[in-house]
This record gives sequence, C-alpha cells and structure tokens, in this order.
Amino acid sequence: MSSHPSQIGPYAITEKIGAGGMGTVYLAKHNETGQVAAVKVLTSAMAREAGFVARFEREIDALRRLTNPHIIKLFDSGADAGTYYYAMEYVEGETLADLIKREKQLPWREVIDIGVQICSALKAAHDAGIIHRDIKPSNLLLDHDGVVKLTDFGIAQVFAASKLTKTGGIVGTAEFMSPEQADGRRASKQSDLYSLGAVLYALLTGRPPFSGSTSSEVIHKHKYGQFERPSLLVPEIPSWLETVVCQLLEKEPEKRFPDAFVLSRQLELVKKRVELSMRDTMTSLPSQGDVGPTVAEHPEADFGGATMMKELVGRELEELHGEHPVMRFLNQTWVLVAMLVLVILGGFYFFRDDRLPAEERFQAAKQVLDGEESDAWIAAGEQMRSLVADDADKWQDQAAPYLDQVELYKLKSRLNRQVRKHRRNILQSEPMRLLLLAQNYREQGDLTAADDVLTALTVLLAENEQHQALREMAAQLKGEIADERTELTTDAKPMLAFALERADQLIAEGDIEQAREIWQTVTALYAREPSAQEFVERSRQGLKNHVGPAQSAAKE
Repeated sequence: MSSHPSQIGPYAITEKIGAGGMGTVYLAKHNETGQVAAVKVLTSAMAREAGFVARFEREIDALRRLTNPHIIKLFDSGADAGTYYYAMEYVEGETLADLIKREKQLPWREVIDIGVQICSALKAAHDAGIIHRDIKPSNLLLDHDGVVKLTDFGIAQVFAASKLTKTGGIVGTAEFMSPEQADGRRASKQSDLYSLGAVLYALLTGRPPFSGSTSSEVIHKHKYGQFERPSLLVPEIPSWLETVVCQLLEKEPEKRFPDAFVLSRQLELVKKRVELSMRDTMTSLPSQGDVGPTVAEHPEADFGGATMMKELVGRELEELHGEHPVMRFLNQTWVLVAMLVLVILGGFYFFRDDRLPAEERFQAAKQVLDGEESDAWIAAGEQMRSLVADDADKWQDQAAPYLDQVELYKLKSRLNRQVRKHRRNILQSEPMRLLLLAQNYREQGDLTAADDVLTALTVLLAENEQHQALREMAAQLKGEIADERTELTTDAKPMLAFALERADQLIAEGDIEQAREIWQTVTALYAREPSAQEFVERSRQGLKNHVGPAQSAAKE
C-alpha cells in the first residue's frame, strides 16, 4: 500500500523526496501539462493550526514575489480537500548538506562560485523585502550543472509584515543561526549574511563554525564563542577569503557586510587578488637572469589585464544601470586589444631584469613580506636569499629579519599540513592543542614558554605511537627553538648591558630599590637563557650584595 497520496490538486504524486518541520515534499507531474514539479504539502496536524497555515501561505507569497535563477521557482498553489500545497521547480541534484557529507571540504574556488550564487538569491530576496532567516546547507540545492537554488522560505519574514512568531522566540537552525536570532532579536538581512558565512565556513572546512551536544550549547557559542579560523583547518585558503568569512561571522550585525551585493563583489575580488598575487610573484620577483613568464607560457593571462581593467571601471555601472556608454566603449574589440598591448608592453618594460636592479628586487620582496601571509612569501624569501648570495655584506643584515619571517611561515605551514593530514584523529586532541600553543608562544617571541610546553609534550608523548607525527613535530620545533636560544637577538645584549650599567649608577647614587628592580627583572626574564647567563649572574650578585630596606628591617 502506498505511503503517500496519489493525487494532490492537479498533480499526480510519484514519490516522496523530502520532509521537514513544516511539511512533506513529493515528486509529481501535472496531469495536463506533464510538467514535473516538487509539491510541498503542509502536514495535516499543522493544517489545523491557523498560525502554521499563515506561515505556509507566507512562504508561498515569498516565492511568488521572487524571480531569480538561484531561487526555486513557484508554479502554483492551492488547497485540496483541506490539504494545503504548492508546486515548485524540481531540482535534480543534491543539497549542500549532502555535498559536505560526501566531499568533507570543497576547493576554495568552488566555494566562492557557490557563495556568489547564494548572494544573488539573497540580493533578490532582500530587495523584495524578504529575509530568509534559515540559510543552511540543507536549504540550498545544487543541480548537476553546478547551479545553486535557495529553497524553503518557511520561516522567512517580510520586513514590513507583522511577526508570526512569539516575541523573543528563536527561529532558525542552531548551527547556522546569527547571534541576534539566538538572542531572540528581530532578524535583518545581515542575519542572513551571518548564516551564509557559516555555510561558507562549513563548505571550506567540512564543519560549521560552532557545534555542540545541544542546541542551547551551540546558540551560546554563536553569541559568545570564538570559532577557529578556517586557515587553521585548511591552510590553502587564501587570506582574503578567510577575511571575508570572518567578517561575515562578526557578532555585531553592523560589522558584517552591508548587503549581499557588496559581499558578492568581495568574493569575486578574492579570485582576482589571488591571480594578481601569483602574477606578481612570477614577474616582480624574478630569479637572477630570469625575465619572468611570458603570455605564451601562461595563456590564462591572455586578456586578463585588459579584462580586469574593464571590470574595475564598469562593475558598479553595470549593476546599477545596465550597459553604460563607458562599458560599450570598453567592450569594443579594438579597445580591448589596445589595452592588452599596453599591459603586455608595460609588463615587459617594468619587469625585465635589467629594469630591476638589486635595490628594486629587495623592495619588491619587502613589499610582499610586509603584506598579509600567503604562499607568495616563500618566493619573496627566495628572492631575499639570492640577494644575500650575491652580496652578503650589503644584504645580510637587511634580509635577515625577513628570512626569519619566511622560515616561521614555513613552519606554520608544516604544522597546518600535519593538522589537515591527521585531522580526524588529533585535531581536537590535547597534544595538538599543546603543539599549537608552543607555536603561538614562539611567534610571540616567548621562547622559554614555548620550550616549556614542548618539553612537557615530548615527555607525555614518549613511546606513544598513536601520536608519532606530533611527537616528531614537537622534537623538530624544540630543536629549532634550542638553536634560536643559543644567542640573544642583536638588540638584547646591548639592552642588558645598558640596564646593568644603569643599576650600578643607581647604587652609586644610593637608590638601592630601583637597582634591585633592574636586577630582579633581568633574573626573571633571562634566568633560563644560556647566552644571557653573564647578565643573570651579575644581577644575582647585585641582589646578594645589596639588600633592600625591607629586608634590612627584617634582619634588624
């Protein structure tokens, strides 16, 4: 016996394809037109409640008002013998929730493509005065051509409409809910953007930004917790994309992007920035004697420069006014060819090796290393090394801090690769937390604290085969830190010598307390630094020879 109705309105039901809190969805075919559709039916229990019927009708109204290639299309709606239903476009594919479950993580470029499509859907909804309020992977369908469709406007809210939920009530799905929704406040378009940020986070990392054993625990984290930055889980995520996702997940709505259109532009710019960064790395940081890659060697750059110039000039005009006269001019073939020629000639002129003497090569590498962390740092570091190899006397001191910076970045990348390789077993483990804690101490310059943590970790993991990779990484880090601790930095020894001379001067002036403060500080900070022992011993001797007033009084 069939578990579903055979007919609803003019639709012959084929099979059940989904179910949710508000109703059941069936695959169906229109009796007269033969059009295949997905028919959503309000459950009989909810159909007896006026509030749920009103919400169901509001979902229908929202779909009726929206026309966008990335929003499910409404065909028709009605009631059949007390059964409320509506028919909508049927998408043959899967939800993003299914995709995440299967693939775990998606390549960042694919995530950007999906994000831009969702932005298009949200812009259409927000422009129509509709907030979705339940953006999550299971409400986003992906067809076989890679087209994303937003569905399930069951808890959508029209800006000007009266609220159908109880005041202070929480509406949405915990893992993808904005903090203001979690707090029972009225949702806004920034609330949808927060949820989209959580979706992008899940697509990139394979998990939502916050999770927990109960919904209340997850809600609390959305309101007060701090998520792990995506690059810690997936190191290859561009820093620009990570910045976008983190801004979307800001606790305060006003700190997020103003609207879906601005967000879509930022997502599109990430790809362009990565491409430009790669081109800059290949061209502005050439190896000695290398004139850089040519257009023939990199055909993907063929019309890249001219096209980008055109897009930067015209993107806002395009969106607001259609094809602007400026855009019509820029779209002419001869204009694009001329722009391409200028880009190519300018590139060859600027980046030829004889146009980049050593000083300019250093400045180009320095500019990259003064910017945000990226793989371009490695190429810039190689450029610095080539300068030192050519003329160590001139470049060693200038390049040294940057080379240390690059080595630290390489270390972080290795750690991140270990995290990703062993994520299932150790990502949430205590040894992994301690290893990352040691790395953070090292980045902050606290080598003593880093060494303490690594010493404890190597003791705890001794003979532990389960964490062999972490044990090896801890040993490697400990060795590198030991090398760094054999000598103080260039500034430390002069600083300590000056401080102790100052202490001697204070003693001569009779100011024992200030002198003791200097000695105590040197002892506390550098007692465990082998290369600072001469300063530590002098400080200890000073403390021994000059007892402070408090100690003198105690002896009397």
